[in-house]
Amino acid sequence: MAETLRVALAGLGTVGGGVVRLLDANRDLITRRAGRPIEIVAISARDRAKDRGVDLSRFAWVDDTSTLATRDDADVVVELIGGSDGPALTLARNTLAAGKGFVTANKAMLAHHGLELAQAAEAARVPLKFEAAVAGGIPVIKGLREGAAANEIARVYGILNGTCNFILSKMEAEGRDFAEVLAEAQALGYAEADPSFDIDGVDAAHKLSILASIAFGTQPAFEAVAADGIRRVIAADIAEAAALGYRVRLVGVAEAGANGLFQRVHPHLVPLDHPLASVTGSLNAVVAEGNFVGRLLFQGRGAGDGPTASAVVADLIDIARGEYGPPYAMPAASLVAMAAADPGERRGRAYLRFTVEDRVGVLAEIAAAMRDAGVSIESLIQRGTHGDGSVIVAIVTHEGPERSVAQALEKLRGSQSLAGAPLWMHILE
Repeated sequence: MAETLRVALAGLGTVGGGVVRLLDANRDLITRRAGRPIEIVAISARDRAKDRGVDLSRFAWVDDTSTLATRDDADVVVELIGGSDGPALTLARNTLAAGKGFVTANKAMLAHHGLELAQAAEAARVPLKFEAAVAGGIPVIKGLREGAAANEIARVYGILNGTCNFILSKMEAEGRDFAEVLAEAQALGYAEADPSFDIDGVDAAHKLSILASIAFGTQPAFEAVAADGIRRVIAADIAEAAALGYRVRLVGVAEAGANGLFQRVHPHLVPLDHPLASVTGSLNAVVAEGNFVGRLLFQGRGAGDGPTASAVVADLIDIARGEYGPPYAMPAASLVAMAAADPGERRGRAYLRFTVEDRVGVLAEIAAAMRDAGVSIESLIQRGTHGDGSVIVAIVTHEGPERSVAQALEKLRGSQSLAGAPLWMHILE
């Protein structure tokens, strides 16, 4: 049997502990599938004394994480620290410079520095693997990079954040408002104490930029992702969507075409018969549309120690087998720097929700703004008076350019009739 693949592990949080437990539990199976043993030889984390529920005494403990990159007894470094810069990025750069393989679950670092790291890995002729960075245990990166490699991908989109999907599913099932369900999600551990990265769409935007690069052969362009989260979705929006035959989901969408690269994370109304409508709780799902393979759906648990550790170890098995190619499915030099597409040129239907004063003339003012901007209204619904005297007005538009909807909302900016900023959700066709 071939020599052992020796692994240095940085980060012993939920996922790091899961990697240790998985390698222990499935040791014989992993050895057979990899063709050689995979062993952790060194570990590093912030708190040496913390009880992580697993025996760590058999591994060499390193206080300075960056030195894992230069250990003579390690072939591969696994980074599970997190963060787009700082110790994680230093470790990545040092590891690749030292000619060692690098495995990471760090979507933020890849979204910001993925091209640089891919170039470094290719120059050193070592693997850079990151299956765990997108959708946890769902093999979507491998599916796009390998299984669909012969296809031109027209579009990739999906539910990329389990926290947001958990919150929206709870709001839908129980008729509760966002703030109340967010507090429950935090208590259950589905949401962080500071949930901004999740609920504002940043986490999903990181993942979408990685998927777009692999799907379209473009340079990662996180800065071009338009991200809007679910903070302003209320129970009334969920109920209105249900009445119209939709469910509300935070969806990331990426397309590449003659007009450039389009990337957006935004709440959508998803038709009940669409596969994403049935994705509930903390699950993730990704849809890719290939010109020969057709629609591919990847669905499963997108976070947690088990699924994410599974993806990390799958990358280690590939490395042990010697099965790895360019990190982004083609050489970094072949990745195209594509300009961002103008979203105003996109056509579609929209759901618009206004909270307004209950008085004569308000509906006429909204309708006039839509008319003047060239927005055709399919339906307009007004719901009862709230305790503060305001009412909810929901509009569904006919298909038209997004620029027209943006112009209509701009005409209403500052209107004394509106009790707050309108909510715009796209309808997924």
